[in-house]
Amino acid sequence: MDMEKTNETFAAHQIDDSLPKFDDKSDVERSSARVIDPEVQRSLLRKCDWFILPPLTIMYLFNALDKGNVANAKTDGWDKDIGLVGNQYYLLVMIFYVPFCLFGTPISLLVKRFSAARVLPLMMIGFGSMSLFTSIAKNFSEIFAIRWFLGIFESAMLPGVVYYLSTFYRRGELASRVGLFYAAAAIAGAFSGLLAFGSFQIDSPKYHSWQFLFWIEGGATIFFAVFAFFWLPRDSDTWWILNDNEKAVARARILEDSSVTINEKLSIRDAFRPFKDPLYWVWAFISLSLGVPLASVNNFLPQIVASLGYSTIKTNLFTVAPNVVGTVALLVLTFSSDYFRERSIHICIPLATTLVGFIVLGSIDPIAHRGVAYFACFLLTMGASAPSVLVATWYNNNTPQESRRAVVTAVMVALANASGLISTNVFRAQDEPKYVPALATSAAFGGLCLVLVSATGLWMRWENRKRNREQGTGNLTAADVPTETLGQGPKSLSFRYMY
Repeated sequence: MDMEKTNETFAAHQIDDSLPKFDDKSDVERSSARVIDPEVQRSLLRKCDWFILPPLTIMYLFNALDKGNVANAKTDGWDKDIGLVGNQYYLLVMIFYVPFCLFGTPISLLVKRFSAARVLPLMMIGFGSMSLFTSIAKNFSEIFAIRWFLGIFESAMLPGVVYYLSTFYRRGELASRVGLFYAAAAIAGAFSGLLAFGSFQIDSPKYHSWQFLFWIEGGATIFFAVFAFFWLPRDSDTWWILNDNEKAVARARILEDSSVTINEKLSIRDAFRPFKDPLYWVWAFISLSLGVPLASVNNFLPQIVASLGYSTIKTNLFTVAPNVVGTVALLVLTFSSDYFRERSIHICIPLATTLVGFIVLGSIDPIAHRGVAYFACFLLTMGASAPSVLVATWYNNNTPQESRRAVVTAVMVALANASGLISTNVFRAQDEPKYVPALATSAAFGGLCLVLVSATGLWMRWENRKRNREQGTGNLTAADVPTETLGQGPKSLSFRYMY
């Protein structure tokens, strides 16, 4: 299949957005057919899964490790060794989110302009360096500055990767791939506990044990960033590992079920156009509300486990199992979501699970009911990560223009991480060890998110049925309409929401 014939096939199946052309669902299916060799497609997916996903996953693993290593270092007395007092530790956790939210969108525009394959490894070198600098910082002011720059360098990692994956995978494949990538964050929680445990066993008369933790993580981050810079492909058309047939199939797949056009020229004005649609403001509130319980679990799980009265060593070890279970739950939910091409119900399930965990922890004495409290930690991790992945996939699936998708993802992720400011401000030193106000706040935001997601999912189902009735197309779904025909997004008459 050469490129000219492929493009002719696309042109032959264009759908006019101005008028409904379909009499029934079978007409849509015939009109959107693509001549794609299944064997070539399987070969293409294998190469994407084995040569793109693993490096991205490792990159995000280092991202999560470098962001959260101060939580593990604190269990070894890092805060006392550098002279932190009162709420200074919590201020350091909080300040990270300010540049993280401010710089995510502008850096994501660079990701769209110059390719995630080049921009993200450079950012990775930056946040790896910040981890190294943390090991030699001696006071609150120095750490404050380091955490500020750490937030800048890490700000575009998640939106950049989600956008990047959407240029290789179709909508029905994206959640599971983002889930595999995002599992690195959950694995980081388990791996960081083990790494911290090993680092803290190093007995040096000259250095603190926690310094080795920062050195190991920062150095490994920079080393892998250099590899990723030269390994990751800019796009499928220039990827040296694909043959001509695979490149043609890669283009066909994305135009069929991901994007209106490929390698769309960046228009900043058009990129922000989705925010004229009220639906994106609903997604903004969903992102903001889900970020509070997510940040609470990611940043303070070691402190929550420590509140059960365990020693430093046991605290780090006992964070491993909840994070492993959380990773498994994340993968099950994202793969199930892709299999059924359904998002909203799969988001509600983990939200409800985490909500129960926060309520249980906030309503019992963790020391007197240690087993129940530890079980609640599993509920927290089982439901913390999946909503973030599935919501990001959800608005990506319903935004077929590349530039708009890059900006929408960056803004939504920034809002989700802005919630970290809420989480870090309610986890206060004076509330140790139970953190009841923080747990109650996290539960409240999780409950709000549950209501918003349920309402949005129901509205999308109603809107799709309404459009089907008006056009007389039968039970038409998002899977039946090629995305290359949806230049006007939701305003296109043939657009159907993927809910």
